[in-house]
Amino acid sequence: MIHTYKLTGMTCSSCEAKVKSAIQNIENVTNVEVSKAENSATITMDKHIALKGLQKVLDNKYQISSINHIEIEEQTTSWFETYKPILLLFFYITIVTLLAQQGNHHFNFMQWMQHFMAGFFLVFSFFKLLNLKGFADSYVMYDVLAKRFPLWAYLYVFIELGLGIAFLIDFNPILTNSITFVVMSISIIGVLQSVLNKEKIQCACLGSVFNLPMSTVTIIEDALMIAMSGIMLFYSIHLAS
Repeated sequence: MIHTYKLTGMTCSSCEAKVKSAIQNIENVTNVEVSKAENSATITMDKHIALKGLQKVLDNKYQISSINHIEIEEQTTSWFETYKPILLLFFYITIVTLLAQQGNHHFNFMQWMQHFMAGFFLVFSFFKLLNLKGFADSYVMYDVLAKRFPLWAYLYVFIELGLGIAFLIDFNPILTNSITFVVMSISIIGVLQSVLNKEKIQCACLGSVFNLPMSTVTIIEDALMIAMSGIMLFYSIHLAS
């Protein structure tokens, strides 16, 4: 995509060169044209870069603002494009598991969560298995357990697969949900640390197939699994007592 911005504060050719060099070093920027005479900068980028990201690399005397595009719309479009794979997966899993409830006389929330968890773990482990080493290499970058024991990154995939099968066949709900709660709680620690520290690393939730950045989306994903497993664990213990 190509966007033209209003860029003020340039007073000489040296300013033009300085601004151009700074913007060119931003990730996903492929070309920059700067004009002092027109107070403009035309930037070609692989994906949309927020104004604050552009302003951050410039000296305070240079001010950049959008001209021919609406920044909020661009950021929203860019966000959806970035996370489209994981959003689509959640959408399909949700729809399929809701349709599975059509055979019941009434909506069974616990059963729906069980089926959702089965779909989640089976689908996500599938993408990880497409490139097991690629997933492991990404996972050890942020997971607290995998950093100390790299083998855990490989085991994690098969644990996910096993949990998916266990949820699908309704195997020992107390054990299955307990393992899920513990595993996902450990997993979210590294995710929280990476997001809070603003580390720019790849999220390994879909393996190395998609280049998804670590963000609050990953936190929500893990937190959802923890919440669901916690609810089902409480319900299973209540039934057993």
